[in-house]
Amino acid sequence: MLQPRVHHLRRRINPWLAQLKRRNAKINPDQEVRSDAAKLTIASYNIHKCIGNDGVFDPFRIKNVILKLDADIVVLQEADARFGEREGLLDLDYLHVRGGYRSIFSPDRSSRSHGWHGNVVLYRNSVVNHIHQLTLPGLEPRGALIVDFGIGHASFRLLAVHLGLLRRSRKKQVEAIIEAADPHPERHVIVIGDMNEWRLERRSALELFKSHFEEISAQLPSYPSRYPVLPLDRLFVSRGLRVESLSVVDTPLTRIASDHLPVNATISIGNGTVE
Repeated sequence: MLQPRVHHLRRRINPWLAQLKRRNAKINPDQEVRSDAAKLTIASYNIHKCIGNDGVFDPFRIKNVILKLDADIVVLQEADARFGEREGLLDLDYLHVRGGYRSIFSPDRSSRSHGWHGNVVLYRNSVVNHIHQLTLPGLEPRGALIVDFGIGHASFRLLAVHLGLLRRSRKKQVEAIIEAADPHPERHVIVIGDMNEWRLERRSALELFKSHFEEISAQLPSYPSRYPVLPLDRLFVSRGLRVESLSVVDTPLTRIASDHLPVNATISIGNGTVE
């Protein structure tokens, strides 16, 4: 019963996806790349509390996906248990030994959580200069991690987000994220995560981002992973950044490991400061 409904949904959504491809900012292959630019690979992945499409709780599958992404920074959502102590669900030591990843932890080290409202940032090949936890407004408990990174001679601000299910809440959350990002010409900013939004134009809470950032991911369906039709996992960058490649990682493993597919991007970052 599910497959015919999904195909029907695809037929309805594909036309506006094509419209988005024409209308939204594109990866520009002709944009000049500075010789001193640093390259960064970044991925976003909602791991659905390590529960796959087969209903099986299997953190090992998720760890394999993360390692195969081979990104410099991996932003995760739903990495903690939902109730109780909200215990982290991944073996971070394993990811450090096998992939060289370190994790941005909550300042409350007594917590068994891996992140902030289920948001986790794994990183390597870069330096963490500052971390801030942002509580997002809305009826649901939601948050964002703000990390100021240095890579080579460049620096940038990363906002790892997981927006709410209610449009009214998402609009307030986007406003809070823009204020925290504090975008200006001398600051490189990347906003990435599960936006929980598929609506277009005025109906989309994400339209507010477009006065400050370029969106280059709205044409990439990532949900549901088995039959992806909705572009819930999104990427916004400040206009001084160049996105060289962008893809949804669609493999037999990612189609079963979580209900979302990972999104992976390569970004060139010129000299810039985070103040």
